[in-house]
Amino acid sequence: MSKMTEEKIFVTQEGLENLKEEYDNLVNVRRKEVAEKLQKAREFGDVSENAAYDAARTEQSFIEGRIEELDELLKKVEVVEGAKTGIIAIGSRVKVHLDGNEHEFYIVGTIEADPGNGRISHKSPLGQSLLGKKVGDKVEVEAPVGKLVYHILEIK
Repeated sequence: MSKMTEEKIFVTQEGLENLKEEYDNLVNVRRKEVAEKLQKAREFGDVSENAAYDAARTEQSFIEGRIEELDELLKKVEVVEGAKTGIIAIGSRVKVHLDGNEHEFYIVGTIEADPGNGRISHKSPLGQSLLGKKVGDKVEVEAPVGKLVYHILEIK
């Protein structure tokens, strides 16, 4: 078994709930919807030149692939919440000061990352730099614009 298949996927409780919700929706709602589309398309007769049938089959393939992907993800997830010790960990919400502005980041697992909304991966350069730090620490991160220095103000 390769290291990749054994690797845990870290998520917050919110992330786990989102994955389970998506899985449930695909299995119990979307699967049924696409089956109905396929049935209706078959009723039009010859499926060999039926665009609606082809589209439904493509959608079905996507849904089944995503269900399989989520099934594998859910077997590997490990829920983590921010450390209660005042040390930054996955699941921590961190307020930092940078160049006269305050920013808040939520340190999450890679599959939950959404930097545009302040959700940064623990494997990103900033995420890696913040892990293990505490209030008052300064963190230097190399960025395309040069070295950025973040001052940690608060950890929740």
